[in-house]
Amino acid sequence: MMREALGGAWLATLAATTLLAAAAPTAKETGAMPKFTLTSTDFSDGGKLASAQVFNDMGCTGSNISPALAWSGAPAGTQSFALMVHDPDAPTGSGWWHWVVYNIPPNVSSLPAGAGDPKKALMPKGAVQARTDYGTVGYGGPCPPPGKPHHYNFKLYALKVPKLEAPDGASGALIGFNVRAQALGEAQLTGMYGR
Repeated sequence: MMREALGGAWLATLAATTLLAAAAPTAKETGAMPKFTLTSTDFSDGGKLASAQVFNDMGCTGSNISPALAWSGAPAGTQSFALMVHDPDAPTGSGWWHWVVYNIPPNVSSLPAGAGDPKKALMPKGAVQARTDYGTVGYGGPCPPPGKPHHYNFKLYALKVPKLEAPDGASGALIGFNVRAQALGEAQLTGMYGR
């Protein structure tokens, strides 16, 4: 009797587990992508961005130097990378694009500090820096209005295409749409800054 009761309980648990597993959404269904690692020697995840990274205009007095970035563990099949830096807290209704780079070759695994300045020519050959919401090409650092610190999400996407096509002057949102459509995986690092 006890044996039958235990057997029945085991079968009920197995059936419930099987149903839950069948009902659980897959990564494709949830939009989740495989993760890999993005780091910086200039700030830690969740840490404060330094004045070196802050914009130098519109009431801000930073050096506007893009931080050094390095990554590892990209998924197999990666043919290029794209970097999207966005502030979702900007009071615009759509956030603020601070840095948009695509067509980073698949053999590249880092960007040096200052690579976001097109005049320095520190980007790898073939990489394209797009226009930010400041209206300029290259890195545009944080410059939030006074108040709570903002989140600056540095997202690096591993893409399944060697080259992303985008019209000259394309917005960060348009490039972001194309990037996400071609993404195999993503890595994220968030910096904070307020004044």
